[in-house]
Amino acid sequence: MSAKTYEVRTYGCQMNVHDSERLAGLLEDAGYVRASTGDDADVVVFNTCAVRENADNRLYGNLGQLAPRKAARPGMQIAVGGCLAQKDRDTIVKKAPWVDVVFGTHNIGQLPVLLERARIAEEAQVEIVESLETFPSTLPTRRESAYAAWVAISVGCNNTCTFCIVPALRGKEKDRRPGDILAEVETLVADGVIEVTLLGQNVNAYGSDIGDREAFSKLLRACGNVEGLERVRFTSPHPRDFTDDVIAAMAETPNVMHQLHMPLQSGSDTVLKAMRRSYRQERYLGIIEKVRAAMPDAAISTDIIVGFPGETEADFEQTLHVVREARFAQAFTFQYSKRPGTPAATMDGQIPKEVVQERYERLVALQEEISWEENKKQVGRTLEVLVAEGEGRKDDATHRLSGRAPDNRLVHFERPTEPVRPGDVVTVEVTYAAPHHLLAERPALAVRRTRAGDAWERRTAAPEPKGVMLGLPTVGVPAPAPAPANACGCD
Repeated sequence: MSAKTYEVRTYGCQMNVHDSERLAGLLEDAGYVRASTGDDADVVVFNTCAVRENADNRLYGNLGQLAPRKAARPGMQIAVGGCLAQKDRDTIVKKAPWVDVVFGTHNIGQLPVLLERARIAEEAQVEIVESLETFPSTLPTRRESAYAAWVAISVGCNNTCTFCIVPALRGKEKDRRPGDILAEVETLVADGVIEVTLLGQNVNAYGSDIGDREAFSKLLRACGNVEGLERVRFTSPHPRDFTDDVIAAMAETPNVMHQLHMPLQSGSDTVLKAMRRSYRQERYLGIIEKVRAAMPDAAISTDIIVGFPGETEADFEQTLHVVREARFAQAFTFQYSKRPGTPAATMDGQIPKEVVQERYERLVALQEEISWEENKKQVGRTLEVLVAEGEGRKDDATHRLSGRAPDNRLVHFERPTEPVRPGDVVTVEVTYAAPHHLLAERPALAVRRTRAGDAWERRTAAPEPKGVMLGLPTVGVPAPAPAPANACGCD
C-alpha cells in the first residue's frame, strides 16, 4: 500500500512559511509523502493568514473548489490552521462542513494526531489552544531551501497597533533561550545552511521576556561565532526597540548583513499616535541616521500604509518627506484595508478609496524613483552573490541566473561557464541598475562552490519529494505560556 500524500498551502508572513515547513516535517515524520506537482493530495493543509480584509473570502473560495474533489475521492482530508483558524474557530466547519481538522497557531504539532482522530471518528476535529505548547522550531521540519533557513527567536507580540490583529491571534511575546537558538543555528549549518534569518513578530524586542535588554545584540554577535555561517539577517524589527547596541552588533559582526527592514507605516506623528506606534518621525529618522553612520553601505527597506483612518493630505505629505529623507532601497507599500476585530476598523475618518489610490500611486512613483537612484549607485561595484533557486529572469532563464547580494538586493548575472548551483557564491561586477534589480552582464569574476551548494546537489539528486528534512533536538523548551510566533508584514 503506497503512503498517503500531502500538500501544504501557505498564506501570509515569514512566520507562516516557517510554520508550514514544520507542518510538512510533522506529516513526513508521520509517514506521509509530499504530493507531486499537479497531483491530487490525500491531505491538503491550509496555513492561513488573517491580516488582510478578504482573507476569509480567499480561504472559503479555495475550500469550495476542493469540495467536489473531496466528494469524489473517499479518504481525502482537509485541514485548516494558522491565524484565520485561530480567529474563526467556530465558523470554519459551519461554513465548510467538509473540512476535517481545524487547528490554531499554538498547536501545529498536533496536526497528525488530529487527522487520525478525524479519520477514525468520521467527524471534524476542532482543537484551538490559547497558549503555546511546543515552540515550532523544536518540531521536525521539511525545509524548502538547502542553503537558507528561518530561525524563530521569539513568538507573539506585546504591541497593540490599532491596525493589526495578529497579537490577538498569536499571543503575548515569549522568547526562546539563547542556547536553544544557537543550537538550532549550529544544527542548520552542519546540514549545509550558510544563511539564516532570525524571525520574530517584534524581533529586536527579544530579551524582554528573559530579562536582558541587550539580548538581541548579544545573539547577533553569538551568531558571528558560528563557524560556516556566512550570512545572518533578521525581520522584522520595531523602531521602538531599535537600540544603539543592535546597530553596533550589526556593524561589528562580519556575517551580519548590512541590511535593515524597519517598518515605518506612516511619517505623520498624528497618524502614528492613532496607530499606537510608540515612536515618532524624529525617532525613526534618527535611527536611520545612526545606521548609515555606522554602515554607510546599508540597504534599508520599510513597510508603509497609505490611507489610515483620519490621514489628511498634510499627514500623507509627512510620509513622503520621510521617504525622501530615508532614501529606502525598497518599500512595501499597502493601501489601508480594514482588519475585522481591530480598533482601526471602526475608527472615524475612513478615507475614500479613490483618495487612497491617488496617494498610493504618488508614493509608489516617488519610491520607484528613489529605488532606481539608489540602485544606480551600485553600478561598477563588485558583489558576492549567493545564487538563488527560483529567482531567475523568466524572459532569459537559459543565459542568466539570479541571487542575492549581501544587502539583499536582487542581482541577475550571466551564467558562468563553469557549473554553479543554488547556494554557491558568484563574484560579479554590476553593469546596470533597474528599480528592483541589478544586472551583471559580464562574465563572473569568480565562482565559489560551497557546502550549501553541495547540500542543494544532494537534495536534487534524491528522489521526490524535494525539501530538506531536519530533526532538531527538543532542548530547554519553556513550559507552555501565552505565546505564538511571527514576523508579519503588519509590523
